[in-house]
Amino acid sequence: MNHATPNEDRRVYDVIVLGAGPTGENVAERARAAGLRTVIVERELLGGECSYWACEPSKALLRPVLARADARRVPGLRQAVDGPLDVAAVLAHRDEIVFHWKDDDQVGWLDSVSVDLVRGHGRLDGPRRVTVQIPDGDPVPLTARHAVAVCTGTDTAVPGIPGLDSVRPWTSREATSAHRVPGRLAVVGGGVVAVEMATAWQALGSQVAMLVRGDAGLLPRMEPFAGRLVADALREAGVDIRFGVSVASLAREDGEVRMTLSDGGEAAADEILFATGRAPRTADLGLETIGLTPGTWLTADDTCRVTAVPGGWLYAVGDVNHRALLTHQGKYQARIAGAAIGARARGEPVDETRWGAHTATADEAAVPQVVFTDPEVAAVGLTTREAERAGRRVDVVDYDIAHVAGAHQYAEGYRGRARMLVDTDSGTVVGATFAGPGVAELLYSATVAVVGEVPLERLWHAVPAFPTISEVWLRMLETYRDRQRQPSSAP
Repeated sequence: MNHATPNEDRRVYDVIVLGAGPTGENVAERARAAGLRTVIVERELLGGECSYWACEPSKALLRPVLARADARRVPGLRQAVDGPLDVAAVLAHRDEIVFHWKDDDQVGWLDSVSVDLVRGHGRLDGPRRVTVQIPDGDPVPLTARHAVAVCTGTDTAVPGIPGLDSVRPWTSREATSAHRVPGRLAVVGGGVVAVEMATAWQALGSQVAMLVRGDAGLLPRMEPFAGRLVADALREAGVDIRFGVSVASLAREDGEVRMTLSDGGEAAADEILFATGRAPRTADLGLETIGLTPGTWLTADDTCRVTAVPGGWLYAVGDVNHRALLTHQGKYQARIAGAAIGARARGEPVDETRWGAHTATADEAAVPQVVFTDPEVAAVGLTTREAERAGRRVDVVDYDIAHVAGAHQYAEGYRGRARMLVDTDSGTVVGATFAGPGVAELLYSATVAVVGEVPLERLWHAVPAFPTISEVWLRMLETYRDRQRQPSSAP
């Protein structure tokens, strides 16, 4: 691989990519496939947050937890899995999944697609210019002929609480990479990271307490029934969930974290995890050199080009543009951005309407997400609340998944619920949410229905196999049909 060195003159590339997570890697690959000389700049591990501290390790921790929960619901099998998890084996598997926090394979992949690499902290230094501070060396100046793509992602947004620094709190990074199980773990927050890590560490032996500031329940951005089902399961597993309370101050004394709470109460734990949202990793990116404010989100158009920067050379792809903070959405945006950069570099017109419609559909109206808790939650498109706020006329169709034959095969005493939102003007599905064991695999069919704007009369001909949980689709369509056949009660 051609690595830049401090002794070279300013290196000139067609495209400079800042950040080598999944998003940055995909932008770089697409730009190189378009024939553009491309370099990627990364100060940590190639593969980024998802590969080493988020998606991959968290699911490695959760998979045995969910597999055991599923097995306990199967007659004839539950007795075989009544014991505790083998914590050492779970953590060792997690370490294998993240390649022991080494990125040799990723470096080899980057070499195979002929993308250059500069390891160090990259900062913008005016239009189309980047300066990289490499470890133990002089700065490396880079120039882009066509584009600079910012793919630096996000960090945990930790609130400014008195005593915070003294307790050395966990963020999602520590929660997914820890090598010992804390006896007591306080989890601050009620969103996806909070519920997933509460699920994992409670099962691995911690006594988990969740402190949720609001009173909207867990997973507040999803349908309320999903959060209720997850809360019920967490409580049954032994998690203490407290709503309407936040942390007012912190201190670490005699090895434990001591908390003063907003309601005047006190609590203690061995570790405290803040899962309180994300902030863009742009504070030390040199945004001030191009007229932007450090630490802010980068607003981008539907081809991921930053709208506030003249000349159209700066792109913001993935979490940093705040469109949809999910790895798969970042990779999707990267494919769009890489193709757009290539087309513009060749002087070809980019059909903004075509590109924009495609990207906007995926980033705004059809974002799929799975929450890997017990029960699982899978959702795509609008929630009921979002549809109401947008002024969309929708029919809400709910169905108890336990009434589907496949659910009985999957688990004894199955508990789950499905919701489908039908746009009454177009006759298409604009949102779907499933909560229950094994529902993650229902999500892609829902995503296709929403993205493809498939009319309900066509969905009738998408026949679900029997006996599978996917038969819930047929039951929701039948419920909607029967409702439509009922005589109107209007005068």
